[in-house]
Amino acid sequence: MNQPVNQRTAGVVDPILSTHARGYRNLEFIGHLLFPRVTVPTRSMRVLKFGKESFRMLNTRRAPGADKKRVQYGYASDPVSLVQDALEGLVPIEHQEEAAKVPGIDLGRGAVNMVLNVVDLGLEFDIAALARDPANYDANHKTALAGTDRWTDDASDPKADIDAAQEMIRRSIGRYANTLELGPSAFNAAKNHPKVKEQFKYTSKDSITAEMLAAYFDVARVIVGKAVYLPENADDDTLATDVWGDDAILAYVPMQGENFMVPSYGYTYELNGYPQVTKPYFENSNDSWIYPTKTERRPYLTGAEGGFLIQNAGDAS
Repeated sequence: MNQPVNQRTAGVVDPILSTHARGYRNLEFIGHLLFPRVTVPTRSMRVLKFGKESFRMLNTRRAPGADKKRVQYGYASDPVSLVQDALEGLVPIEHQEEAAKVPGIDLGRGAVNMVLNVVDLGLEFDIAALARDPANYDANHKTALAGTDRWTDDASDPKADIDAAQEMIRRSIGRYANTLELGPSAFNAAKNHPKVKEQFKYTSKDSITAEMLAAYFDVARVIVGKAVYLPENADDDTLATDVWGDDAILAYVPMQGENFMVPSYGYTYELNGYPQVTKPYFENSNDSWIYPTKTERRPYLTGAEGGFLIQNAGDAS
């Protein structure tokens, strides 16, 4: 029986689907690994950015009776400006009736997942745009490869490029980057590079993986940005564009925890209680259940000196 929408039920949050939405991650998206999602309590707080002082080693020794030193990481910069994305998933009642005959099918959760895939692709695009914009880096933290320096050329040296970038990050923040993001063509160029293949020719007969590249480049993890997108009004026969292009990005990012006060290359600020799924309602005009879903979040580059942008590492897309 279809329950009509009224003032009492229309705005009520569905706790089960909202909890599911907060834990959902599309495994093809990697933006949250460069810009970890952290919960912020209100929309009125300020973005916490990190300068070199956030990475310094302090002298904490104290003489008896002397004042204790105090430390506060980061500095409050511009006010947080979260953006809201809202989309409704639709489940026709005919699908619901068919699914009811097969135990274990959760069309409501599937509708929410579909919506989150769409809005998370938008977030992935926004994160990549921030990370790949050379204007966000100073001259010491970016390079644009050309000619024989591109990793698609056998004469290039990807390891030397990464080592040089690592040293610049270390000299800026006192620690090495732990994450290397590769666009698809940069990943293919790296794993098929003769210098890389030479390194592994006696140890493995398998294809070179991201984990093997992490060992080769001496980073904790290599992540590959596989996401593609089509503009909303693109023709069906238009080829999709790589979200992460042909670049390589080194970054120092906390590997665990959700504390935005820890120094990091970037964060995605997400309002407490979001993503939020309101209770589904039945739409008589199309005989469908509607699942409204909202997010309130925004990515910020909070410590650009903890990153290094290598443009044009792979083939141009």
